[in-house]
Amino acid sequence: MAETARRAFVTTLVALAVIVGALALWKVKVVLALVFLGLILAAAMRPGVDWLAERKVPRPLGVALHYLVIAAALALMLWLVVPRAIDQVDQALGGVPTSQQELNQKAKHSSGIKHEFFVGLQKRLNKLPSAGNVVHGAVTVGTKAVEVLVGIFFIFATAAYWIFERERAIGLVTSMMARKHRKTVHDTWELIDAKLGAFVRGQLLLVTFVATLLSVSFWAIGLPFWLLLGVFAGIVEVIPVIGPLLAGAVAVAVGLTVSWHLALFAGLVVLVVRQLEDYVVIPRVMGHVTGLSPMLVLVSVSCVGLLLGPFYVLIATPVVATIVTLLDVIVRDKDPAEEEVPTVLFPKESAGS
Repeated sequence: MAETARRAFVTTLVALAVIVGALALWKVKVVLALVFLGLILAAAMRPGVDWLAERKVPRPLGVALHYLVIAAALALMLWLVVPRAIDQVDQALGGVPTSQQELNQKAKHSSGIKHEFFVGLQKRLNKLPSAGNVVHGAVTVGTKAVEVLVGIFFIFATAAYWIFERERAIGLVTSMMARKHRKTVHDTWELIDAKLGAFVRGQLLLVTFVATLLSVSFWAIGLPFWLLLGVFAGIVEVIPVIGPLLAGAVAVAVGLTVSWHLALFAGLVVLVVRQLEDYVVIPRVMGHVTGLSPMLVLVSVSCVGLLLGPFYVLIATPVVATIVTLLDVIVRDKDPAEEEVPTVLFPKESAGS
């Protein structure tokens, strides 16, 4: 009886500890997601930092150079895209109204997408809150903006620290393992890091490729909002399977506001670019970076989006790729040192090197 009671007590304690731990992790899931994004960013930058270090550039300076390139790319995109996108919207709508009377006139005399836009704008203006609510809303928006900025800074700080601390962390973890497992743990860690880094670099290349090519193609066929649609298609490229379908549907819908011929051309453009991406660009640029089937990616992204929200879709594929790699090593007994390390923009090397 005493032994049974002791086992029941220990089992209860373990179950409670697991439940409490799961609840605690759920509460800090945002922090965990930000940390994971930082680790992914570090994995994407590490080959570049190492390449610079081989050429006598200190690692802190190498990290700073990567961040400067990222900041410059964002600034260039904002400078090139935002003003032209605003001009496109203004031209398409025939000028943005500056008074309530002008808005009413445009809502009455416009048609199609213009009419829907101005009617929607009228409804929004009629539902404007009181002065007190406006102040409260401004404070809320300001707070959210600060939270976003803090989150971005946290990701970049985590990435910088992890580039310098990863080897020490690997050494600490492997030192607590049995000697016969240390090399496997080290090689598995290196393989996961290589996969995540190649995935991020490949996604950035695909986003740039799709946004540029579709923007130019939409402009060539005379599709309204060609720049907005091209950039949108590039951004949703990060959402596997669903993103390209959504981009094509939006392009066809915008084409239908002009004519069915233009909608057909828009759909054909998206189809051609998609085929070029699937059969030429992705095999050459990314190959089988994550080793995941499209069906598994689609299901995982959909489940993560429904359970946790759109923000967590960003880490769905990397998380699943990490889990699959661990299962390959632990369950299927694959040797990570024999796995070919994926490469995007950098020379190939073996996982055990």
